[in-house]
Amino acid sequence: MPTFPPADGWSAWPAPAKLNLFLRIVGRRGDGYHLLQTVFRILEWGDRVHLRVRDDGRIERHAGLPGLAAEDDLVVRAARLLQAESGCVLGADVAVDKRIPAGGGFGGGSSDAATVLVVLDRLWGTRLGIERLAALGLRLGADVPAFVRGGDAWAEGVGERLVQVALAPRWYLVADPGVGAPTAALFADPELTRNAPPATLSDFVSGTVLDNAFEPVLRRREPAVDAALTALSRFGTARLTGTGAGCFVEFDTEAAATAAQRALAGTLRTVVTRAAEGSPLHRRLAMHTGLEARGETQAIRHPEGT
Repeated sequence: MPTFPPADGWSAWPAPAKLNLFLRIVGRRGDGYHLLQTVFRILEWGDRVHLRVRDDGRIERHAGLPGLAAEDDLVVRAARLLQAESGCVLGADVAVDKRIPAGGGFGGGSSDAATVLVVLDRLWGTRLGIERLAALGLRLGADVPAFVRGGDAWAEGVGERLVQVALAPRWYLVADPGVGAPTAALFADPELTRNAPPATLSDFVSGTVLDNAFEPVLRRREPAVDAALTALSRFGTARLTGTGAGCFVEFDTEAAATAAQRALAGTLRTVVTRAAEGSPLHRRLAMHTGLEARGETQAIRHPEGT
């Protein structure tokens, strides 16, 4: 938990994890960036971002990922980017209660940054709106716009071209093999398939497209990932998420996911979670808006001219 008092003006906001239900590389742009196809699935499980408005314009990080300098932290960079683009003179205290493992492909850093952008846009009164915030988010990372917009989505391009999709309710057993996956090295691997035939949404819905281009590469490079996928495959189709080492299996019910977790107890670090019904962040914002309308939240002070 964060090492600061939770009261005195602090507010807590969800930063949900995601799964890539499949991931293909279908080409490369002229600037060298790979062209992807994927489906983002937003989960109820995730980090929690704590924010407090400051009047002095400073961005102060109080808790975050160990070993990551504040100036390199996406939450700090997101807040400073929003300041620069909006001209806002307010600042913020920020702390992240990390639950999503780093390097797992669950989008923790991107989701934290998106939460900072979306919430500070509200708390600072900058009101840039989702479209402009998503564009800012792309400057921080390819996955950030998906979290800014919220909800499950079919994604193409470098991950920024999003179409919202309605997916059936599902439960997931998510596993962290405990190893990092260096993204740059994976993209540079000579055995990575970079020219897969483009898929369609109907291909995905029919279940004919569930592959992840990075799975064979990671299985070869990281024995722990291979072992985790093998263990999970006892319970269904085991898949890799994103470009990280994280793995998952999909279930129809919580009971089935929990039974699989019990069977793997002591062998893998796992979490049972359900797919989110919309974005947990946007649900929390809607609730906050309703409380504000009824005068039940602490007033947010804005200096004159902001």
